[in-house]
Amino acid sequence: MKHIKLLALVVCVVALAGCKGGAKKGLLPNVSGKAGEVLVVIERENWEGNLGVAIRETLAMDTPYLAQREPLFSLSNVPPGSFNNMFKMHRNMLIVNIYPQNQTNGVLYKNNLWAQPQAVVQLNAATADDALALFNEAGPVISEFFEQSERDRIIANAKLYEEGALQEPMKKVTGGIIHFPSGYRCRKFTEDFVWMADEKQYVQQYVMAYRYPVPAQDDVFSIESIIDHRNRIMQDNVPGMFDGSYMTTSTAEVPTTRSLRYKGRDFMETRGFWEVHGDFMGGPFVSHSFYSPDGKDIIVLEAFVFAPRYDKRQYLRQVESLLYSFEWDKAEKDEK
Repeated sequence: MKHIKLLALVVCVVALAGCKGGAKKGLLPNVSGKAGEVLVVIERENWEGNLGVAIRETLAMDTPYLAQREPLFSLSNVPPGSFNNMFKMHRNMLIVNIYPQNQTNGVLYKNNLWAQPQAVVQLNAATADDALALFNEAGPVISEFFEQSERDRIIANAKLYEEGALQEPMKKVTGGIIHFPSGYRCRKFTEDFVWMADEKQYVQQYVMAYRYPVPAQDDVFSIESIIDHRNRIMQDNVPGMFDGSYMTTSTAEVPTTRSLRYKGRDFMETRGFWEVHGDFMGGPFVSHSFYSPDGKDIIVLEAFVFAPRYDKRQYLRQVESLLYSFEWDKAEKDEK
C-alpha cells in the first residue's frame, strides 16, 4: 500500500496556527456555531460558480471510512455584504476577498480574530480565477487548519475536565500520557496494552494503546505489518460478546496509511474499519504508530467508535483528537 506523504503539511498548519493573527488584547467572546461547521464568506455568484464547487469538494468531501456519507465539515455561506458582528463570532471561517485592487494573491491563517477559540482563513485575490487557482493549491492546508483547530478545542476541554487517574496506566504502556476528559474509565490494563472507554447507552468511544517489539523486517510501518500486529493484539485483548468472537480489521475496504509529523513526533496514521469476528458489530478506527524513545518498540495509539444509531463524524473526531494530546513523560524520555 502506497504511503501518502503530506510534505510537512501538519507542521506548516501548526506553525501558522501558532504565530499568525494572535488574539487581540483584552477579553474576547466565546465562539458560536456547532463543532465541525465552517462559515464561508463569499459572493453568491462565486459560491454558485467554479470556486464554490472547489470549496465544497475539499471542505465538504465525504469523511473517509464512515459507514454512511457525512461531510468533512458542514458548510454555510454568507455574502460579504451581510457579514455582520453576529457572523464574526463563528468558530471557523473562510473569508474570500476578491477585489481588482488586490495586488497580491495569498492566504492568511489567523486565530482568535473576533472571538475565541476561533480559526479564520482569509483568501485574497484580484479575480475569481485567481482565487480558484489559489484555493486549488492551498485547499488541503486550509482543511487541515480547520481540522487541527477542532482538535485543539477538544483537547483544551479534555484538559479542563481531565480524568487524571488515567495517566498512570497509559504511561506504563506507552511512556507518555493522553489527556482523557471526564467520563472515560480504564476498561483493561496489562503490561503492554491499555483500553480506555467512554460508554454511553448508544455511543461508545474508545482509545487503546499497545506496544510490541520492533519487527525484524525492513518496513516496520508498512500497512501489512501494522494490520498484522493489530489483528493479533485485538484477538488477544478485545473479545466480542459471544464465545470465540473478537475484534479484527475489516477487509471490506482496504485500510490506508499516511506519514505525519506533529509537534516534533513522527508517526504513521492508519485509517480503516474494525469489525467483530463472529458478530455483526463494526465501525471506523484511526491509529498512530511510532517508535518508543529507545527505538526498541513500536507504540500504537488507536481511537475507534461504535454508534450504530447516529452519524459518527463528530464522535470519531472527538476521540481521534485525544490521540493528538499524547505527550511523552519527560522523566522517561530524558533517561533514554
